[in-house]
Amino acid sequence: MSSEPTFSTEILVIGAGPAGIAAAVSAAECGRRVLLIDDNPRPGGQIWRGANSDQGSATARRWLQRLERSAARRVNGCRAVFLPEPNLLIADLRGQRCAIRFEQVILASGARELYLPFPGWTLPGVTGAGGLQALIKAGLEVSGKHIVIAGSGPLLLAVAATARQAGARVLCIAEQASAQARRDFAFGLWRHPGKLAQAARLRWQSVGAPYYSDAWITHAEGENQLTAVWLKHGTQQRRIECDLLACGFGLVPNLDLAQMFGCVITHGAIGVDASQRCSQSNVYAAGESTGIGGVDKALLEGRIAGLAAAGFADKAAELFAARARTYAFAKSLAKTFALRDELRYLATPETFFCRCEDVPLAAVRDMPSMRQAKLSSRWGMGACQGRICGSAGEFLFGWSDTLSTRPPFTATALSNLIPSPLEVNQQ
Repeated sequence: MSSEPTFSTEILVIGAGPAGIAAAVSAAECGRRVLLIDDNPRPGGQIWRGANSDQGSATARRWLQRLERSAARRVNGCRAVFLPEPNLLIADLRGQRCAIRFEQVILASGARELYLPFPGWTLPGVTGAGGLQALIKAGLEVSGKHIVIAGSGPLLLAVAATARQAGARVLCIAEQASAQARRDFAFGLWRHPGKLAQAARLRWQSVGAPYYSDAWITHAEGENQLTAVWLKHGTQQRRIECDLLACGFGLVPNLDLAQMFGCVITHGAIGVDASQRCSQSNVYAAGESTGIGGVDKALLEGRIAGLAAAGFADKAAELFAARARTYAFAKSLAKTFALRDELRYLATPETFFCRCEDVPLAAVRDMPSMRQAKLSSRWGMGACQGRICGSAGEFLFGWSDTLSTRPPFTATALSNLIPSPLEVNQQ
């Protein structure tokens, strides 16, 4: 048996999206030994995937180049598995167990899409909005495909632009938020010139695709493949034949890593202080996992976390005012794209709520909590372990509890859970 890879570092950064990159670079430039790990083959996260070839991502290219020049060590294809002790992380490195010893850790685990169930949402051809964007960037052929993009949030425009650039025909963009809310949000973008320019560019790139407000998908049709969707727009409803439906209702923070480290969760996000420190003294967090707010917020939080973890609190404090401005944008974002009550009632009793275990809505809708739903059905026992439908349950049923996080944190070979001789000797 080959010996397992081992790493030792002062500061471990988990997640190589914008927040993780900024944290790793900032700490490394302060002279600290930094290790940046991510489960993807390249840094950048979902939002900066393929950024080196995207002419609209100058900020991404600058940070990726800065990361390349820095002394931060990068390990891609590496997933956190469990913590056998407070300063030791066992990870899966492309299928092989590896051990990482660290003094401090910065969590930059990002966010995931919120999916809400509706009749037909499990049909092949129905994806998340960000999911379709990731598939296209990874090489999915969509040229000539007829696509409907629906849900809520600025991501819809970005997905439409990506799809059109790949040769797809975007039939429409259906935004559940009201036209008035969208107008108020757009008028407020003058305070954020960079975001105003970005929004204008994305709308130009998706020109020709109708953009509806007060609109959402009520159900999807098809036997073994999506063939059409029904769109409710105001008081009207109509059928649209299509090949693909990309539907996502915004983003929710990824909290699993924070729970594994024993951090306090506040209002659905990782709780942090002014220096991005969590409730655990050697754990920091940055980016969407501390609250949804976009790239600017993620970069500033990452820089502050990196500087604070490196021991440069004064430099970190110089960025507080700029970070506060990004919080104002995040608040506006949440207000504009708050989900409407009608979305709670799209699914029928027979609609699968848990796609992993085929649990219908009727089996869990009267349960007062995630725990009770899991005890009474197979909900939360599938591949996603309740990550997808748990967030939906919070919106649909008001579930406020969270499922306990137990090792392994991610799927891995059983052999990777066996202590190494070194760990046994140390015990």
